Amino acid sequence: MANLTLDLFCKVVDNFGDIGICWRLARQLEREHGIAVRLWVDDLRAFQRICPQVDSGAAQQVIEHVAVRHWVGQDGEYTPSEVADIVIEFFACDIPPGYIAAMAQRPVKPVWLNLEGLSAEEWVEGCHSLPSKHPRLPLTKYFFFPGFTNKTGGLLCESGLEGERAAFAADPAAAPRFLASLGVTAAEAAGLKVSLFCYPYAPVAELFAAWRDGGQPVTCLVPEGVAADAVQAFLGQPAVPGAVRSEGALTVRVLPFVPQQDYDKLLWSCDLNFVRGEDSWVRAQWAGKSFIWHIYAQDENLHHKKLRAFLQRHSGGEALDAFSLCWNGARQGDWPDLWKGLAEAMPEISARSAQWQQKILANGDLASNLTKFCASLT
Repeated sequence: MANLTLDLFCKVVDNFGDIGICWRLARQLEREHGIAVRLWVDDLRAFQRICPQVDSGAAQQVIEHVAVRHWVGQDGEYTPSEVADIVIEFFACDIPPGYIAAMAQRPVKPVWLNLEGLSAEEWVEGCHSLPSKHPRLPLTKYFFFPGFTNKTGGLLCESGLEGERAAFAADPAAAPRFLASLGVTAAEAAGLKVSLFCYPYAPVAELFAAWRDGGQPVTCLVPEGVAADAVQAFLGQPAVPGAVRSEGALTVRVLPFVPQQDYDKLLWSCDLNFVRGEDSWVRAQWAGKSFIWHIYAQDENLHHKKLRAFLQRHSGGEALDAFSLCWNGARQGDWPDLWKGLAEAMPEISARSAQWQQKILANGDLASNLTKFCASLT
């Protein structure tokens, strides 16, 4: 799809997940499919946290061959020549009315997609690729759903990701060297290593207590700003990068917030990864390690239904399911017992990860499936 242009609109709601997904997709479309991408983002400061090259004060900039625009408000007029060949709104964000009007004025109408959030629920298959005609303008928008079956758009996965992970795993010095660059000591790296990325309402204090009083040494690596209250309470000091404390079997260390590429290395370096939302959840699945997903909470506990749908598809085992349900407040449980069961099951869970990866890879990657779908409409 060389010589095509694409505008991707991202409104940051979940801090890093929204822009994380859009940034990965934008780079992959440019690198692997030769599409000229403009990424419109309303919150450049959040973007800067995962991509330090971002100038949070710039209205326009180019990063890794992707044009980045600061999306400021819904006002403004656009000409048909400013409209891209493919227009993607992420997660039903409302793109500027003036831009939509210009889309309708183009002689060849752009392909307009609403890229939805990831879900394992069955209804997604029936809604994937459905058209929706604009009530007034000669435009049609299509709903594009990521997912876990061949009746969906698949998952984001760069073509070279598995090779990079395999090379990292094959080098015995890679993980210790990377962790040392974040301040992790050799003694801390010798124990069970856990990365913790969750929402503030996760039962972190209860889990810390189970780790502290357990018989297995655990090093918990927490990015700055994550579970700040629970981490600070354990540390007895501000939860800033470099802060560390050990009590009982548990050591908690606060890490600097790392760029996307380094976050993958963190997942590869740990034995167990707690992830949240969508972006880190998908990366944990490609990391090939045991992981626990903290799903974004929704009204009327709708997120519990989504969680159960994924656990059923993933088939990680009884211990993983029980821990995941309790971590997300969908069930009550005893944390020492939950941790004991999960720790014992981790070798089996990790062994199953390769099978799970092959299963979801068979559906094709999201960027490739998206470009094929766009080509089918032109």
